[in-house]
Amino acid sequence: METMTVERVINAPIDDVFAWLTTTTHYTRSPLVLRCRLTRRGESAPYGVGAVRSHLWLIGWFRERITHYDPPYATEYVVERSLPPSRHELGRMTFTEVDGGTLVRWTTRAEIPVPLLGGPLTRHLARPVITRTFLNILDAADAALAPHPQPTPGVPGAHAPTGGNESR
Repeated sequence: METMTVERVINAPIDDVFAWLTTTTHYTRSPLVLRCRLTRRGESAPYGVGAVRSHLWLIGWFRERITHYDPPYATEYVVERSLPPSRHELGRMTFTEVDGGTLVRWTTRAEIPVPLLGGPLTRHLARPVITRTFLNILDAADAALAPHPQPTPGVPGAHAPTGGNESR
């Protein structure tokens, strides 16, 4: 089994980041994700415990079930089925408020189930592809959630200051 973890600070409030990343239909904003569907709603929230998600990424198809849901701090899932086949023990996202936004830590523990070659294939093939896909999704979240400066009226290319109380 190989543990893969990526981290990223997203320049947005924790509630917004949690909501965006647990609503996996947003993942299609990444060029590496083709389709995401919620196939069964969770018990207490659409993407809460018991929810089933279906994902088609460039690397394969995955059916995941949410096993833990603690907004806005954590969610966990398990891949129940996948093509190509994989063994999966854990999928977890944690969210922590930090200066500059929200630190997201995304961890998965999985392996390609091929005798003798599973470990090396997981380490040298699956690991870089999975971590790149996770980072791409986190990039998409940051682009969607980060505040954008407002243009200054009448001045091409100039932006008004953001934040604070400007007097006019």
